[in-house]
Amino acid sequence: DFGKNIIPSVLKTHRLFAHPFRDKNTGNMMYWRDVGTLDAYYEANMDLVSVNPELNLYDQSWPIRTYQPNTPPPKFVFAQKEGEAPRIGHAMDSMISSGCIISGGMVSGSVLSNDVRVNSWASVEDSILFDGVSVGRHAKIRRAIIDKGVKIPEGLEVGFDPHEDRMNGFTVTDTGITVIAKGAS
Repeated sequence: DFGKNIIPSVLKTHRLFAHPFRDKNTGNMMYWRDVGTLDAYYEANMDLVSVNPELNLYDQSWPIRTYQPNTPPPKFVFAQKEGEAPRIGHAMDSMISSGCIISGGMVSGSVLSNDVRVNSWASVEDSILFDGVSVGRHAKIRRAIIDKGVKIPEGLEVGFDPHEDRMNGFTVTDTGITVIAKGAS
């Protein structure tokens, strides 16, 4: 945590300088949010998908510089085979990064990093998925943070039963956010 560990440690051996960021038109402080806990990190990301987020990534007057990988745009797949329920990939109130494929799954109120795959009949709600996460068919994810490269098996439910999530080796925060660390599958 910056405020509790890093800054106090650096202050002991180095000179530090702070620069307040103020809106040049209003004089108001620009965006700052402490994301030093899993719950705070989750809430900051969920704010991004709200209609009027405090940090508006689309505000041209305060551009955000970030790395953009050379991957294709997100893809939403609709397919229907004879005798099979339709697979309609869709996302609502979400931020979907490049390289993602929503193949007949549903994403709602979530932030998906690059190269995430949501397979047929799977659902992701109010969650944060990092690069390369794969959500298997019929899996259900709710109120979760899932680290890079995690493969969610077909039919697994995450974020619905805290006891079951803990039994699966996942972390559950005080506010009920389920966290799946890198290397889990």
